Amino acid sequence: MRIWIDADSCPRRVREIVAKAANRYALPAFFVANRHIPLPEGKSIRMIVVEEESADEHIKRRTLSEDLVITRDIPLAASLVEGGIVVLNDRGTVYTAENVRERLSIRDFMYGLRAQGVNVPESAHFDKRDVHHFAKSFDRELHRKLRRVARE
Repeated sequence: MRIWIDADSCPRRVREIVAKAANRYALPAFFVANRHIPLPEGKSIRMIVVEEESADEHIKRRTLSEDLVITRDIPLAASLVEGGIVVLNDRGTVYTAENVRERLSIRDFMYGLRAQGVNVPESAHFDKRDVHHFAKSFDRELHRKLRRVARE
């Protein structure tokens, strides 16, 4: 089992939570971005700076069914969920086949509005409640994966 993080826009507190868990359970955590991102120290932590491909493509091509992925990129999440991968965003939402399609539809609609010049407000500011919700969801999904891997 590995943890993959789309690190380009991942908040610092989320990176810290993931790194702490990866170090505690000796799980490889791959932070993938198109530039270097400061990360906490640890034997399980790896920074991958991609140059030839996007971070999304790098993650998509390397994930396995037992992996856990963290991203706020809806198209990447949709592709991974379709492949049976557990994906959550940095606010703690666990993507399912149903909710990721809905989010993708909303994203595409908002993109269309912006392309037509409509001023659409951005998402809400990332705050302590988001960090707390992420930590709870991440812990729950991580332990589910660990139990599943232990049974196999």
